[in-house]
Amino acid sequence: MGLKRTDEFRADAVRIALTSGLTRKQVASDLGVGLSTLNKWIIAHRDTDVMSNQDLDLSRENERLRRENRILREEREILKKATQFFAGQKP
Repeated sequence: MGLKRTDEFRADAVRIALTSGLTRKQVASDLGVGLSTLNKWIIAHRDTDVMSNQDLDLSRENERLRRENRILREEREILKKATQFFAGQKP
């Protein structure tokens, strides 16, 4: 594998890690690289143009959706517990 291909692979790996919505651990595993290696690449590419404005917007949107998803899951768990509690009450 030539240097150019390696640089391109690293840039693609960083782009995937930052925009896919997958965890870094999942991305590293899928690409067959170590998590610490992927994290080093992300730090190294942080100040480069590896991320277009569209990629950055996508990354922000994914992060927002992950937060929203986590909140909704927590709310669902609370409602399930409340339903079980009230179902056990005698009228």
